[in-house]
Amino acid sequence: MRRSQRGIALIIVLWITTLLMLIASSFIYAMRTDVNIVSNSLARARLEAAADAAVQRGIFEMFKPPQLPGRWTTDGVAQTWSFQGVSVDVSMTDESGKIDINTAADELLRGLFLAQGVKEDEAAAITDAILDWRDQDSLKRLRGAEEAEYLAAGYSYKPANAAFQSNEELRLVMGMTPELYDKVAPLITIYSRQPGINASIAARGALRALPGATDILVDQYIAQREQARAAKLPLPQFAPGIPRSSFANGIVIVRAVASGGAGNEGASFVREAVVMRLATPARPYTFLRWKEGVIAAVVGNPPNGQTDALPVQQ
Repeated sequence: MRRSQRGIALIIVLWITTLLMLIASSFIYAMRTDVNIVSNSLARARLEAAADAAVQRGIFEMFKPPQLPGRWTTDGVAQTWSFQGVSVDVSMTDESGKIDINTAADELLRGLFLAQGVKEDEAAAITDAILDWRDQDSLKRLRGAEEAEYLAAGYSYKPANAAFQSNEELRLVMGMTPELYDKVAPLITIYSRQPGINASIAARGALRALPGATDILVDQYIAQREQARAAKLPLPQFAPGIPRSSFANGIVIVRAVASGGAGNEGASFVREAVVMRLATPARPYTFLRWKEGVIAAVVGNPPNGQTDALPVQQ
């Protein structure tokens, strides 16, 4: 074989070797990617299973007799629980202590905003805008807003003229700012279906929204309520003459945040379930909602002309 032919053969061998190395590298990379995907899927599955188990544990706690020591409460205080090496923070919140933005009386909604420092005129305008959003007609209230007002203000959507489908939908109402929503979000619900609130479990902000309530009355009541609860005595009534709903409707939001565990460092999974207690022994509860939650969601009002932030039923 000539020297030139041997050189060509060597070059061909080198090219083939390089090509095989590239193929092998691509195969190894693909395999490594597949392994990472499987590993991440398994880690997520472990977290999801732990969060789901924690929700079921929370439901079990709901049906325990109230006098049992260590029973989880429905006041929103988180309990830490471990499931197969995964740490889960579980909180249960009775929705009857919150203000239902679909059924709350006008004065309760207005009081909610006044309690957050909103001026009287602005609170009345936001309240009327909420009522115009949730009612089924296109008649504008005195300080409210219907389609014409939204279009004139530069919005590209109109009021739903239907019940709110989520708390977050309140962000879309004219006059609702991101800062105000963040303040009232822990105090509102779409599940209590009451015109008032259950004062025995309501937070300070919700109590302060009641007509005629003052800081002094609310603080005194909360102190008396906690003293009675600690002494296992009947809970006191709120100030006489202030309209309210004094019963629980059996709807509880269970929120489980799973994190940690082998292979899950830095990862987390949130499960949120809305549970309604039933009066039938064969079926003591049902789920109104079962969804994956988020650790934190900071979403401002959509700018004029944008509606991507939240879906609106028209």
